Amino acid sequence: MPFETLIYEKQNGLARVTLNRPEVLNVYNTRMRDELWEVFGAIRDDPTVRALLLGGAGRAFCAGADLSEFGTAPSVAIARTVRWARDVWGLLHDLEIPTIAALHGYVIGSGLEMALLCDVRVAAEGTQFRFPELSLGFIPAAAGTQTLPHLTRLGFSLEMLLSGAWVDHETGLHCGLVNRVVPPDRLLSAAETLAFTMMSRNPLAIRLAKAAIRCGSELPLNEALQIESRFAQRLLAQVQTTPRPRVNRFKHRRRS
Repeated sequence: MPFETLIYEKQNGLARVTLNRPEVLNVYNTRMRDELWEVFGAIRDDPTVRALLLGGAGRAFCAGADLSEFGTAPSVAIARTVRWARDVWGLLHDLEIPTIAALHGYVIGSGLEMALLCDVRVAAEGTQFRFPELSLGFIPAAAGTQTLPHLTRLGFSLEMLLSGAWVDHETGLHCGLVNRVVPPDRLLSAAETLAFTMMSRNPLAIRLAKAAIRCGSELPLNEALQIESRFAQRLLAQVQTTPRPRVNRFKHRRRS
């Protein structure tokens, strides 16, 4: 079905979700929240989807939250409560398939939090990143204060969050904010190539590896190793019970 703020396409197992409010740099509003909630839920429940590619139309990935909605709400607190009514962020984070963000232009506030909740971030040269929330009197609350220090150095995370300074693509790559940087005209092709590479792997192995990394990163090493061992045994059991195609060992010999 058509969406007002998104473009959703699915091809060969790859779900492409494009934020589509280019006239306002794809800022995040409640309509986009509701449509992302619907799309991410559909992707989660669709066994034919093997990876998600998240991007933005026009000149930016996402320039943060729609301040016009904040201005019409009785208070900032109430406006943010409206944004939290549906846990889009948790839904994106918990997807078992690989999730890749293709970033360009401005990646600000809620847009940056959305990108940080993806597994991998590919950025175009010239991309600019920022967390402006503290200058507005609140903190990032869609996982920004937690995902950023998990991916970058603590000192870098504190400086970026507390100062609200702009970060360019070179610094973002050096500090681990993004995984790779490519020329703008290669952004989508690079992100798609990465997605299809991941999709070529065993789907259960992808899900278990992602779960092991996510779960293990919060645990002491000995407990994390137990999770890894349990998942590896589960995968091995699947391999052992999967029927192999029969091979005809008796080939006809050519008559001389």
